[in-house]
Amino acid sequence: MSFRSSTRLRAAFAARMADIYGREVPAYTTLVEVSASVNAHVLRRDGAAAERLGSLSRVTAERHGAIRVGTPQELRQVSRLFAALGMHPVGFYDLRDAARSAVPVVSTAFRPVDAAELSANPFRIFTSLLVTDDRRFFDAELQRRLDAFLSRRVLFPPDLMDLADRAVAQGGLDDEGAEQFLKLATDCFALSAEPVDRAWYQELEAISSVAADIGGVSSTHINHLTPRVLDIDELYRRMTERGVTMIDAIQGPPRWDGPDVLLRQTSFRALAEPRRFRNADGTVTRGSLRVRFGEVEARGIALTPAGRDRYDLLLTEVDRRAAAAPDSPRQDIAARVWDESMPCTEPELLRQGLAFFTFTASGTFDARGRPVAELIEDGAVTATPIVYEDFLPRSAAGIFQSNLAGDGRKDASAGSATRDAGWLSDVLGRAVADPMELYAAQQRASLAALRG
Repeated sequence: MSFRSSTRLRAAFAARMADIYGREVPAYTTLVEVSASVNAHVLRRDGAAAERLGSLSRVTAERHGAIRVGTPQELRQVSRLFAALGMHPVGFYDLRDAARSAVPVVSTAFRPVDAAELSANPFRIFTSLLVTDDRRFFDAELQRRLDAFLSRRVLFPPDLMDLADRAVAQGGLDDEGAEQFLKLATDCFALSAEPVDRAWYQELEAISSVAADIGGVSSTHINHLTPRVLDIDELYRRMTERGVTMIDAIQGPPRWDGPDVLLRQTSFRALAEPRRFRNADGTVTRGSLRVRFGEVEARGIALTPAGRDRYDLLLTEVDRRAAAAPDSPRQDIAARVWDESMPCTEPELLRQGLAFFTFTASGTFDARGRPVAELIEDGAVTATPIVYEDFLPRSAAGIFQSNLAGDGRKDASAGSATRDAGWLSDVLGRAVADPMELYAAQQRASLAALRG
């Protein structure tokens, strides 16, 4: 009997999730097909430059999923489940103030953190947790009823949790255990056929579509599964040509002539999916919900803290100019701002300390005492950009907001609930990694190896 490592389990889990989601949301299959077509087109167009931020095989296989849970206990169970797949909590994202709509969640991303593991299978799950004690969204009485509803449900069966813990302890599972684990795990995220309590769902939906999707049902599900594309603008055009309704804009940095940085995302709009509803009189009728959408992403270079500060300043400037010229396309405004204030080459990003890189010696030489920029200019060292593996709160909130049934309601005068990375680490019982530190450590290790 063979043994399946956490890496193999992760790859198999990602493939099975894609199969489930493709059956449940057929438009996802279209999105994957168009993404693959665009990636092949970019490779023909740009040659080797197309694979600057990852090989075509990695980019084509790459996915990130998204799920939503309701309680700290459910989030702890999610953490145990993904630990079996070699996925760790990275980053803290507070979406409550990142969009004008009511999005009462905080999030983290479970993903591999080792460069070799990312290369083997870079699967990520963006996981959001409902903040039921935030008074801007839920009064005390609604919180009491919501917490009671969530406490009664069981998202992850005990057998699955036992297998997950065994996989963590052993670094994987034997074939029999692996098959049982994968079946139980993927079943947890399949869309349930159980009728939805119409009145309860609608009460939560009036506050937030996201809150209803989490707390208005007795199960969870994969909310979206995201392929990676090399030219997101071309994908947006091709999807539109196929008659697929896309959200109004691509989130994140603009398209411009300089290096791609951080993350750009877009999606097709949430589709009406048939669901069954239980009415107040006990009858069950058919209806539909619009909660799941097809997201796609284009990844760029990871920025340093100084680079992120520059990025935030540029966003603020774009907002200012867009408010002053509401009839001008925001994309055009953003591209002008980037041209004015963002370095237009990778060497300049490196020189200004705005982006992370790894370094490879081109030959034998003494690197001690010489600045790495000088070694690169002399051709002795090659700098390779580190890919941004994480997310952007404003972009994530923009995707959420663009797919909501309505803006919901939020009482800005009421008290919020404090949440941060430290709180999340305490909930999980394990440290939430700082993405910046992961990139910095990768760059430091590369420099140390270079200098011997």
